Amino acid sequence: MTAAGEARRPWGRAALWLLLLGPLFFASYGYANSVAAARADVPSLAFAWERAIPFWAWTIVPYWSIDLFYGISLFVCRDRRELDTQALRLLTAQVVAVSCFLLWPLRYSFVRPDSDGVFGWLFDVLLGFDKPYNQAPSLHIVLLIVLWVRFAHHLSGAWRWLLHGWFALIGVSVLTTFQHHFIDVPTGLLAGWLCVWLWPERIRAPWRDAALARDPKRWTLAALYLGGAALCAWAAAALSAGALGGWALWLWWPAASLALVALNYALLGPTGFQKRDDGRLSVAARWLFAPYLLAAWINSRLWTRRAPQPVAIADGVWLGRIPGRGERERFVAVVDVSAELSLADARADDAVRPMLDLVAPTPQQLSEAADAIAQRQGRGELLVCCALGYSRSAAAVAAWLLRSGRAASVDEAVAMLRRARPAVVLRAPHLRALQALSATPAPAAHGLGTQRA
Repeated sequence: MTAAGEARRPWGRAALWLLLLGPLFFASYGYANSVAAARADVPSLAFAWERAIPFWAWTIVPYWSIDLFYGISLFVCRDRRELDTQALRLLTAQVVAVSCFLLWPLRYSFVRPDSDGVFGWLFDVLLGFDKPYNQAPSLHIVLLIVLWVRFAHHLSGAWRWLLHGWFALIGVSVLTTFQHHFIDVPTGLLAGWLCVWLWPERIRAPWRDAALARDPKRWTLAALYLGGAALCAWAAAALSAGALGGWALWLWWPAASLALVALNYALLGPTGFQKRDDGRLSVAARWLFAPYLLAAWINSRLWTRRAPQPVAIADGVWLGRIPGRGERERFVAVVDVSAELSLADARADDAVRPMLDLVAPTPQQLSEAADAIAQRQGRGELLVCCALGYSRSAAAVAAWLLRSGRAASVDEAVAMLRRARPAVVLRAPHLRALQALSATPAPAAHGLGTQRA
C-alpha cells in the first residue's frame, strides 16, 4: 500500500503557484518592455557573424513550447518541497531577468523575414505582446535551464534523450526565430544556473547557513578572489574593443566564478560549493564555478606531480590528494575534506566533510572529520584527502590521531604526519585548532578508532 504522502501530488498547491506566477510573468515582462520602449535610444549588442544565422520559421514551435513546459513543471513535482523549490526557481528567474531588462535594456537589431501559414500566425501572436527589448539575459534560456533540470530529474532512458533534444531546439530557437542576439544566450545560461544554485535539492541552500566570516584569513582570500573577478571583468570590457573582440566577453565567466568564490569565503563557507554526500558538486555549482574548478584541479595536479601517491600514516589510514578516476582501487573508503573538487568514483561508505581551501579548519570541523575517520578505520585501507593532501586532510588525520590516542599531543601527531609526508603544511592556526580540539572530551563515536593497548 502506497503512503499517502507518496500517492498524492500537491496539485492544488501547484495550481495556486501557477495562478501567481503566470500573471506575474506577463505583467513584469510587459512592464520591462514598455519602460524600454519609452527610452529614446536603446542600444544593441550584436556580432557581425550573427548575420549568418539562418531564419527558420518552424522553430517558433519549440520556442513557444517552453510556455507549456513552464506550466507542466509545477504539476510533475512529487511533493510540496519539490514544488516550492521549482516555483521559487521560476520566481527568481523572473526577478533576475526583469531586473536586468530594466537596468540595462538592449534591443534586437535585425529585421525578421516575413512568414505565413501556421508559423506566421504564431509569430503574429508573439508580436502581440513581445517587443524587441527584453534581451540579455534571454528569459527563454534562463527558464530552459530551470525547466530542463526539473524534467530531467523525472525522466530516464529514451524519454530523457528526447527531452535533451527538444530543449536543445528551444535553445537554438531563440536565435533562429530572430528573437535574440547571441550575447543573450550565455548570460541566460549564467542566470539560469544561478537560480538553480540558489534553490538546490538534496542539499541545503547556500544562504541558509550564511554568516560573516570571523577568520581574517577568509576575508583576505575573499578580497583576493574579488580582485581577480574585477580584473577579469576589466579585461572583458577592455579587450572586447581590441583584437580579441567578442571573444574577450567570455572572461565574464571566470569573473562571475571568482566573485562567487569570494562570496563563499566571506559569507557562505563551504556550503556555497554545494558538495553533496555522494562527493560531487551540484550541477549548478559545476557550471557556475567551472573556470575556478578547472584551475583548482590543475593546481592540485601540478603541486603533487612529484608525490602523487598517498602515504600510510597509521593502522590502515592513508593521507593524500583527492583521487581521480581509477586512482582509489586499494581503498575501501575515502574521507574527503575538499569543498571545491568533486570526488571521482565515490562509494556509499565514503564520507564528505567539506572545508575551505587555504583556511585552517575549525575545531568543530576537525571533530567531524576525526569522527568520520574513526567510524571507517579498521574496515580496510582508508584514504583521507583534500585537493593536495598537505593541509586540510593532514589536519583531519592529526585530529584522529589525537582523539584515538595514537598521539599523546599535537606535536606528536604532527611529527607522525611529517615523517610520512614531509611536505605537510600545518601552520599556527591549524595547531591552535588542534589544541582546542584536544582540550575537549572525545565523543563516544571516536572509540571506534581508538588504539588498544
